[in-house]
Amino acid sequence: MSITKASHLVFNFALTLLLFVSLAHAAASKPTTECPVQSIYQFGDSIADTGNLIRNGPVGARSHAARFPYGQTYFHRATGRCSNGQLMVDYLARTLRLPLVNPYLGGRNTRSGFKNGVNFAVAGSTALNSSFFAARNLHVPTTNTPLSTQLAWFKTHMRSSVCRGVSSSDCLKRSLFMMGEIGGNDYNYGFFQGKPMQEVRSYIPHVVGAITSAAREVIRAGAVNVVIPGNFPVGCFPIYLMSFPVYDPRAYDDKGCLKHLNGFAMDHNNQLQEAVASLKMEFPNVVIVYGDYYNAFQSVLRLASALGFDERVALRSCCGIGGAYNYDGKRQCGALGVPVCPSPDKFISWDGVHLTQKAYRHMSKFLNKNILSQIKCT
Repeated sequence: MSITKASHLVFNFALTLLLFVSLAHAAASKPTTECPVQSIYQFGDSIADTGNLIRNGPVGARSHAARFPYGQTYFHRATGRCSNGQLMVDYLARTLRLPLVNPYLGGRNTRSGFKNGVNFAVAGSTALNSSFFAARNLHVPTTNTPLSTQLAWFKTHMRSSVCRGVSSSDCLKRSLFMMGEIGGNDYNYGFFQGKPMQEVRSYIPHVVGAITSAAREVIRAGAVNVVIPGNFPVGCFPIYLMSFPVYDPRAYDDKGCLKHLNGFAMDHNNQLQEAVASLKMEFPNVVIVYGDYYNAFQSVLRLASALGFDERVALRSCCGIGGAYNYDGKRQCGALGVPVCPSPDKFISWDGVHLTQKAYRHMSKFLNKNILSQIKCT
């Protein structure tokens, strides 16, 4: 064999080996599974609502999320999402290569319908029923759609053609259930109506119990992949910082967040994680994942400059200070005369309560890798 021919053979072999290694590496790094998730069932509040509130009666139709500038960055119109664009549930669907999940109220009439799941989340909703707040002399909006109502919607949906002729366990085994985030409003309504910290803290076991019970219900219905998200560090939210200022620099952490409010959120999250651990023992064959929204947000805040946010406005909102909530009745995003920042991508907070599309995108990167690495295939 000539030297030239031998060298060609060596080169071709090396090229083939390199191609094989490259393909193997690509396959190994690609986040796929043998039985990919085919549906997302989302429960919760404004962090995940993709259009239920604005279809929930005349009051919902008049909400700020029903009009511009909400939705301006991505959809170029208001869709009912409490942000300038996409939410974390949207990024989750894209990661799973699914269509965006339609809202339960009105979604059936869309092109994709409910083929790939349903979004039951409604902005302003609570984990607890309205009777809990009435007993404590707290007002909640007439549009409040607590977890119990969202679960009733889910059961109605399951009785429809979606699982006709197939058992619930078979129907839902390739579905991902997102049980929130929810519970934040249960505390918001207390804090913003003047209830002391000690009283609002007493709500935590009730809220955690309601979330746990809801997770138990969907598991008994056939869910095998369940995510239970925790609360945000609300001490970093502009609406809390502006509404409850403390005139002692020691009350704030190194990023300017209120320590006692973040401590409250951590108390909720710690109790929720204990409940998640108990659920895992109760249902050992079900994947139950705690969604760490607290640290996902903190990672965005602490890496703000590297991610392209302007650190000078890291704890300020792009638009208004109250969003879809009427906590103070002033300068709400979408109200006449309230300006919108020219560069939402520089801001973490959209309206003081909800985040910008860019912030949600980076939170999703933090969360989705952990969530999807634990998905169960049956």
